[in-house]
Amino acid sequence: MTIAMERDFGGTDAADLGTPDNVVSMRDEGANEVSKRLLASAARLSRNAMTEIDWSAPLDPTKYGCSPEWSSLYGTGYWDELTEEQRISVTRHEFSSIMCIGIWFEMILQEMVIRDQYLGAYHSPEFQFALTEIADECRHTIMFAKASEKLVGNSYKPRPLIGFAGKFFKATAKNEVAYAGILVAEEVLDVFQRGCMRDERVLPLIRTVNEIHVLEESRHMKFAREEVRDSVKGISKGRRQFSALYIALGAYFIVTSLVQRQAFADAGLDADRAMKEMKSNSHFQSMIRSSCAHLMEFLDEVGLLTKPAMYWYRKANML
Repeated sequence: MTIAMERDFGGTDAADLGTPDNVVSMRDEGANEVSKRLLASAARLSRNAMTEIDWSAPLDPTKYGCSPEWSSLYGTGYWDELTEEQRISVTRHEFSSIMCIGIWFEMILQEMVIRDQYLGAYHSPEFQFALTEIADECRHTIMFAKASEKLVGNSYKPRPLIGFAGKFFKATAKNEVAYAGILVAEEVLDVFQRGCMRDERVLPLIRTVNEIHVLEESRHMKFAREEVRDSVKGISKGRRQFSALYIALGAYFIVTSLVQRQAFADAGLDADRAMKEMKSNSHFQSMIRSSCAHLMEFLDEVGLLTKPAMYWYRKANML
């Protein structure tokens, strides 16, 4: 989640045109001022899960992996049939799946930032903030990996086709597409994690993981919104339509990949039945919609909630 990513599709930037390093646009000056503030904020507020969490402490067998209401099976007939032990197990596997999909997408973000900052202005606050963001994401992926290992002892990955789509996205997403993609991933998790981090029924380890992630991602999301606003100023109708659809397709694949089928199987459930119940679960669908409400409002505000895009958001129960 870097400040750069400012180049238009197939366009050129100042460096490409041979602009001297000491010639800085007003836009660059503004970006550097924002970067300075974010660097100061990161220095004050960043946390270290490796030292803050006791990873060797045993897990309380009576605590959930996420709030029961956020389970994709909550409110279904299958959930009613489960014992308390099974409910705890499935929430732990579900949250592990969500964290692992979070790792997948955060790795995409890290690669986009590294690519964007290649041969950047190393002395600038923009460049230094970008690397700070990469460091944040690296720590988050390690934190999620350790938490998943602690919860269930294994990892979950998106289906191969989705994994390939992710490679294509990170290679092509720029400007408003890249930053709106960041918002999609982070906004959905933010609402989910804010609820779970206050729930005493949830494992203390997971509450702390959620708290750390919510705190550090809040500044990422705020900045990403401003980058989207800046990117869409004055763009053509064709580009706006294309970007809106591309963002929506990315959102669809991210949100529908959060809970993997294997998580249900590993929890000892009938995975086929669990997947069927999840896909038709009106309660879970309403929870997803509620977590996306602010995102949809923002996309509408910046003109990226077009009719073709809305089709895919509804298909993913985000709208």
